[in-house]
Amino acid sequence: MRAVIQRVSEASCTVRGGVTGAIGQGFLVLLGVEEADTVEDVSWLAQKIVNLRVFNDENGLMNRSIQDVGGDILLISQFTLFAQTKKGNRPSFIRAAKPAHAVPMYESMIAELSALMKKTVATGEFGADMKISLINDGPVTIIMDTKDKDNH
Repeated sequence: MRAVIQRVSEASCTVRGGVTGAIGQGFLVLLGVEEADTVEDVSWLAQKIVNLRVFNDENGLMNRSIQDVGGDILLISQFTLFAQTKKGNRPSFIRAAKPAHAVPMYESMIAELSALMKKTVATGEFGADMKISLINDGPVTIIMDTKDKDNH
């Protein structure tokens, strides 16, 4: 499971002309799922996201978590995070999970983040053509992969 986490001043997702989710200060999280991902990956990644200290404290240091600042999360499914580009010019998405596995993992992440944040997580629409609008604050962009969890 791979996540691109962007600290934002605001972000929104529009599908077929209607807003599916919008937040103010917080994280836009782009989430990619692969077939090998498990509920343990969801739990580990959700904990890392909500405890990530990238919001400024009173001294201007990135020392506060999203919970510390009362921020929100917009979670967007994005299979293209597993694009393989070594051969040719057209990316291969063979590592990305098929919807039968990816949808339950995405829904588990929504539930896990909502429980940890103690509030609703804004979302896009799985598999839809989504238009994402954001103001990246900083910019601060962090990439996390559950494959890295065993290395530390």
